[in-house]
Amino acid sequence: MMRWGLSGAAFALACGAQLWVAADPVIHMLVQIPLLAICGWLLPLARWELPKETVGAVLILALVVGAIWMLPRSLDAALITWQGHIAKFATIPLLFGLPLALVWRHLGPILKGFLKCQSVSMLLFLGFLYTHAPVRLCNSYLVDDQVRLGHGFALAALALVILWLIPVFASPSHRETKGKFHEFSHIRH
Repeated sequence: MMRWGLSGAAFALACGAQLWVAADPVIHMLVQIPLLAICGWLLPLARWELPKETVGAVLILALVVGAIWMLPRSLDAALITWQGHIAKFATIPLLFGLPLALVWRHLGPILKGFLKCQSVSMLLFLGFLYTHAPVRLCNSYLVDDQVRLGHGFALAALALVILWLIPVFASPSHRETKGKFHEFSHIRH
């Protein structure tokens, strides 16, 4: 019941952000879309156990949908057409957030680390692209807004790096653990 409430709250916040989406790409890309993904991640359906043979396909589905919503053309479609708008509110939670939550517990630490590094590198690439493109990438936003979005992508990448490094340095596994397995590498000390 709690997960339904949290998921619904994330969806309601994403709907509330819609008021500012048309005027600000930062709200669109760095607030609304992550809220929709969190909505899908928090759905109680994310507790379902996937058959191991479907994990790869579900991960690919999530990554492809996530990549599609990074394209400026997709953002324009979500702002201009009602079909794009509905597609955004349906596909990001149900075909990106939920599938990612379903497969995350099945992934090993190396693949999780790879996906985290890939996310950061993609945010940095998008930040560079949006700040250095000589033309508008999104027809719905001005070039100055595009530059602000690029800076926002870079700040989001930095925030994710900090967020993901906190457990590494704050983990009790760095203390002496005689006879126990190290939490990350599974190497006996």
